Amino acid sequence: MFPRFIKSQILEAINDSPVVYICGARQVGKTTLVKQIVKENHFAHYLSLDDLTTRSAAMTDPNGFLQGYKDPIVLDEVQLVPELFPAIKKMVDENRRPGRFLITGSANVLTLPRISESLAGRLALFTLYPLSQGELGKKTESYIDTMFSQKFFPTRLADENQIDLYTRVINGGYPEIQNRSTPARKEAWFKDYITTILQRDIRELSNINGLTQMPRLLELLATRLTCLLNFADLSRAMQIPQTSLKRYLTLFENTFLIQRLPPWSGNLGKRLVKTPKVFFVDSGLVSYLLGIDTRLLDPQNKHLGPLLENFVLSELLKQASWSLTNPKFFHFQSQTDQEVDIILENRQRRCVGIEVKASSTVRSEDFNAMRWLEKQMGDNFIRGIVLYTGFESLAFGKNLYALPVSALWCL
Repeated sequence: MFPRFIKSQILEAINDSPVVYICGARQVGKTTLVKQIVKENHFAHYLSLDDLTTRSAAMTDPNGFLQGYKDPIVLDEVQLVPELFPAIKKMVDENRRPGRFLITGSANVLTLPRISESLAGRLALFTLYPLSQGELGKKTESYIDTMFSQKFFPTRLADENQIDLYTRVINGGYPEIQNRSTPARKEAWFKDYITTILQRDIRELSNINGLTQMPRLLELLATRLTCLLNFADLSRAMQIPQTSLKRYLTLFENTFLIQRLPPWSGNLGKRLVKTPKVFFVDSGLVSYLLGIDTRLLDPQNKHLGPLLENFVLSELLKQASWSLTNPKFFHFQSQTDQEVDIILENRQRRCVGIEVKASSTVRSEDFNAMRWLEKQMGDNFIRGIVLYTGFESLAFGKNLYALPVSALWCL
């Protein structure tokens, strides 16, 4: 069993919040984690709403269903019965004792106004992502906190060749994939996974007529990794209205397939690009959509650079879920083409810039955008990092470093 580094924060929340909600994509390990917490912390009742009989009882009389059990109660896949949320609110308002409910969901139902209003101020929310590289290797990662620390010195890391690195990228972090030994078996799992989300999870969230178009839209988004989100262009390519397109993207977000990376502007007062980017929550899934596997790993493939950037971003997001820094994520692009792939901003609005380079060499000019950004931000710029596929950790000036991608899980 793989460790989940967010677990300690969830346990802390159980001790001070009446409702703890763990959301995340299907098959990322929510049920496994919750059952472990139940076993260790003696929750009175575990109820899975995936079970048709349990679901039927909950839908028939949500209030009576919950009152029929002594808390603490675990409700797994609660998005299947959204009627339970007002019932949970009613019980919590009557008694706000910590740890009354531990709930999970494979869809972000909190985007629905009536549900988010039901639990406002009553709920601690956690997102469980696919396994991080540190969780896979059973080593706690602290890259983000290290990057925000006052003192940082580059150190030699264990060598990892590009084949091993891209194998990590192509596998991604879904637990089930780690048990599949061949590319063909992994491909079969991803195919079934997408079908399940489109035919079940999205259908349960929304009655739409575009299910046949969604697989093609996912594939199109995969080919445009790291690109600015252009609704007009996507609409033309898909031959569907922008209103439908925006709705489909929201559903992909609410089922944790994709996530938007908003633009960063800070207080520069300059003309900056204000368009978000879209990336996939799991690099293995997007590798499947692009038809890339370890049998067909061509170093010249034009998608490897964007795919590596997607991998880095997803690994950082996972770490942020348990990081003490807990930064916000952005991309940066000016109208004069100064561009930084990822900006991490802490609560004091101080930033770390990260550029991802699918190359084994780094040049001084790869830091040009970082230097420009540092000049604009002054002391609010902590440091700039170029993550690349080489082995050496090198300083390129004050607060500017080239680090191997493996620094994400080895520092």
